[in-house]
Amino acid sequence: MSINRIFVLAKNVFQEVVRDRILFIIGFYALIIAIGFRVLPEFAAMAEDKMFLDFGLAAMNAIGLIVTIFIGTGLVNKEIEKRTILVLIAKPVSRSEIIVGKYLGLSAILAVLVATMTAIYLLFVQFGNISHSTTSILIAAIFLFLQLSLITAMAITFGVFTASLLATVLTFALYLIGNITPDLVQLGRLSLNPGMERLTQGLFLILPDLSRLDLKNDAVYGLQALPDTTALITNAGYGLLYSAMLLAIAIFIFSQREF
Repeated sequence: MSINRIFVLAKNVFQEVVRDRILFIIGFYALIIAIGFRVLPEFAAMAEDKMFLDFGLAAMNAIGLIVTIFIGTGLVNKEIEKRTILVLIAKPVSRSEIIVGKYLGLSAILAVLVATMTAIYLLFVQFGNISHSTTSILIAAIFLFLQLSLITAMAITFGVFTASLLATVLTFALYLIGNITPDLVQLGRLSLNPGMERLTQGLFLILPDLSRLDLKNDAVYGLQALPDTTALITNAGYGLLYSAMLLAIAIFIFSQREF
């Protein structure tokens, strides 16, 4: 693979998404945060600080998830449906470079999106004089980006062999399952059925464990003010490794397709 060609592909994806004005969603996030900042104290007179911290991070997660799934599933599929993929593969560009370039392009968009929303979030927190741990929030934002990058890999993988709508449904379903995979193991143990326990343990090993990349609660309650560096590095490595595995699967499937 050529780094220069991957960079050009990633740059094209970044510019295309910016032209679609997707970054305007940052203004929507600022509006939601402003409304929450004004309304939440009316509902929680004693716990409005924690409620606002949780609300801001949850909104950031939801917006990032929507952007990731709806854009990610169409990155390759849109090229296939419009037959513009024929122009791409006719050029001296390998199919693996197409997959990696599109993944990095959308990841760059997500990095800008998460960084900007985090800055807006911290401005409101500072303005409201809300007790918080900046370190915890920044760590949670970094891990949110890693989680969204993993979901991007999921979306691209489904997008290379299914229609956009089905790829969207499958990616969202896998996201939901990925947040409860630790509970599957507990469910298998509670069933007292050896077969069910083996099945749930197998699913736990195969399915992504997105809870490892979700540090919202730690940020809200300041549990990671003094982070366990080893655990953070291990979880970050898990997210990167799983993303690489999904991209490898996407490249394999894409390389087998005929157009």
